[in-house]
Amino acid sequence: MLSERRQRVLRALIEDYIEFALPVGSRTLTERHRLGVSPATVRNDLSALEDAGFIQQPHTSAGRVPTDAGYRTFVDELLQSGLAQEERPHQAMIDELRASATELDDLMERTGAALSRLTDCLSIVMAPSVLAGRIHQITLVSLSPWQAIIIVVAEDGQVVNRTVSFTEEVSADELAGAQNLLNRVLVGRTARDARRQLDENAIEALRDPLVQLIIDEVVDCLGDADASRAHSLGISSLLRQPEFSDAKALLPVMEVLEDDRVLFHAFDDAVGEDGPIMVRIGHENPTSELAGVSIVACPYGRGRSEGVVAVIGPTRMNYQNAIRAVRAAQCVLHDE
Repeated sequence: MLSERRQRVLRALIEDYIEFALPVGSRTLTERHRLGVSPATVRNDLSALEDAGFIQQPHTSAGRVPTDAGYRTFVDELLQSGLAQEERPHQAMIDELRASATELDDLMERTGAALSRLTDCLSIVMAPSVLAGRIHQITLVSLSPWQAIIIVVAEDGQVVNRTVSFTEEVSADELAGAQNLLNRVLVGRTARDARRQLDENAIEALRDPLVQLIIDEVVDCLGDADASRAHSLGISSLLRQPEFSDAKALLPVMEVLEDDRVLFHAFDDAVGEDGPIMVRIGHENPTSELAGVSIVACPYGRGRSEGVVAVIGPTRMNYQNAIRAVRAAQCVLHDE
């Protein structure tokens, strides 16, 4: 347990390091912050903080920089004190985004762009799972007797579509009949649960080869949409950070984030929580390739089809700003 004075010293060091990206010395701290003690006392406190693992000295003659443990203490204090919590952060941005977006995909793209601008970090907006969400409407549009477009609208506003080809001619009446049946059977249910909840008459009707083909295409279409749920923006913002000025330093991070399984795992703690911010710092992340970055994330939406909004940046990120921005993005998307 840190004393109040050493907590102030650690906070001041982290704030300076976040702002200037340079190791911080005792004299700098006493000049920039009203710590109420001499440089000698600050030096002693820095030595104690280093021994406890909260800071480290990259070079013998240099100042100190925070460790992951130091950032964790800093972030926990931020969250406990409420300094990063506002009832409706960035309200003007929330109102503007909601007014300008025409559909959910557009809203996610605009929210991700705003999030990246606010934080100078990589933004991730993960759409709710279409497979886990309820179906609102299925529309079949004939292109020819041999081909049609399937359009599936989820209750949360997501829209996916797929072109299906037939081995035999399908009339407009047959297509309309299949559309009516699928809407009667599937609307209000999830694609995952539909077959387990059907009555005997519906199961018999679904044995029609045309209906079976379309259902298979609907499930495949939703599965493909689920596999590409993440909208990411702001790689150029990361490249402007001193930690990633050499693109090679960012390459392992980008490679691991291209693997959806790793990406979903990185946000496991955020999904299913009722609103709290998840902050993972450096080595707290589930894979070693993410040990040089921090993730700030929280869920949006309700029920089984929650999405996630997050930023990924260097461990030196401005956590107070990132937490407020992510909470604002959550407010934009939460009721959509």
